[in-house]
Amino acid sequence: MANERAEQYQGKITGFVTITCLIAAIGGSMFGYDVGVAGGVTSTDDFLREFFSNVYAKRRNAHEDNYCKFNDQGLAAFNSSLYIAGLVGTLVASPITRNYGRRVSIICAGIFFLVGAAVNAGSMNLPMLLLGRIMLGFGVGFESQAVPVYLSEVSPAHMRGALSILFQLATTLGIFSANMISYVTQKLSPWGWRLALGSAAFPALLMSLGGYFVPETPNSLIQRGLTERGRHVLEKLRGTRNVNAEFQDMIDASLLANSIKHPFRDILQKRHRPQLVMAVLMPMFQILTGVNCILFYAPVLFLTMGFGENSLLYSGVLLGVVLVLSTFVSIGLVDKLGRRPLLLSGGLQMITCQIIVSVILGMKLGDNQELSKGYSIMLVIFFSLFVLGYGWSWGPLGYTVPSEIFPLAIRSAGQSITVAVNLLFTFIVAQAFLYLLCALKFGIFLLFACCVSVMTIFVYFMLPETKGVPIEEMSLIWTKHWFWKKILPEN
Repeated sequence: MANERAEQYQGKITGFVTITCLIAAIGGSMFGYDVGVAGGVTSTDDFLREFFSNVYAKRRNAHEDNYCKFNDQGLAAFNSSLYIAGLVGTLVASPITRNYGRRVSIICAGIFFLVGAAVNAGSMNLPMLLLGRIMLGFGVGFESQAVPVYLSEVSPAHMRGALSILFQLATTLGIFSANMISYVTQKLSPWGWRLALGSAAFPALLMSLGGYFVPETPNSLIQRGLTERGRHVLEKLRGTRNVNAEFQDMIDASLLANSIKHPFRDILQKRHRPQLVMAVLMPMFQILTGVNCILFYAPVLFLTMGFGENSLLYSGVLLGVVLVLSTFVSIGLVDKLGRRPLLLSGGLQMITCQIIVSVILGMKLGDNQELSKGYSIMLVIFFSLFVLGYGWSWGPLGYTVPSEIFPLAIRSAGQSITVAVNLLFTFIVAQAFLYLLCALKFGIFLLFACCVSVMTIFVYFMLPETKGVPIEEMSLIWTKHWFWKKILPEN
């Protein structure tokens, strides 16, 4: 039986699988760069003067309400257009990823990123700027659809968590790079922002070329009838010819996958209910932590809190470094401790930090005041601790868990739903954040704390541990869970 074959899986971490995963993970750096650079350029005078003169005028007004000086729907649209385009992109990418392979979607993503970066760098007006963001959004949709699935399929079961988190590590490195480049280019008046936006072309080129050279996943090859080629790639990835057990599981999964002609319809069936719930709630919860707001509005937030111009992007760089370091913590612990302990501990840390931040802002930051240096430092510390908790928990695992729980038959459809929900909620939160910051003031962080509380309780009761479970046998964990086994139909 398949359940018994899991113990017969052979293989190790080979240089081939490591290089393959590193190349594929470059896609995450593109997503991170585009998130980070948006926050960086929107804090620079040259960019605001060129495209958002109203925001520039309000920002120069010393008497403007601290919480409302950046409340502009055009500025919000610049940030959030990326995500609504990504939502459409991932739905387009799903059948391509299923029928033509994961590599094709990775290459398409690189091309979209390349075009989007070029258009943004040469933008002469707001419509052109938004068009570039939309092209980048399609790139986000394609790479978010293909890269996490690619990483989870080429990784051996005992190291799947760590290797899958490479996508999040690349994302955090992209954010950090964007913050560093934004800091340097803000001094290059008046064209520094063009260099910052256009620099995304370099990793985009790497991604396009890398997608051409990496192998297709054995799961995808076998599903498309290229069985012998799939076995050859699997042997190369595992570093051994003794892959019979894992290969047979892939054959079985492929037969089932090919019998299903409408994966989006099939995913709605009762036997896939646990996976569908996770595909919707995990990415939704990941965004409702509020971390995206803190990261891509970090320069704006710190200016709002009274930080000086020169410390704006320093603050963003600090958060970027913390996020990178915490992702390494997750890589080291996810296959030792498991997914649940990291999600629960990270959730508790984020709740605590959000509450403390809201208390400091509520007591010490008025509408027209600036924080004292001491309270500003405290705020940076707790923002950093919040990002630290996110970086080892919901940051990487919000992608890793959904990408590993779906059977092959509905894997592309499931990943599409995961990415679409993630981007939909990112769009909603990005579009609403500046307005909510103005309306709720410090209370917005209490709102996020409530969201993190709900999702931490959800993980405790509803998410089974997936550590070390082979990807083609993941369906078995739901039949043993106290709640989901009551929902699943009896075989």
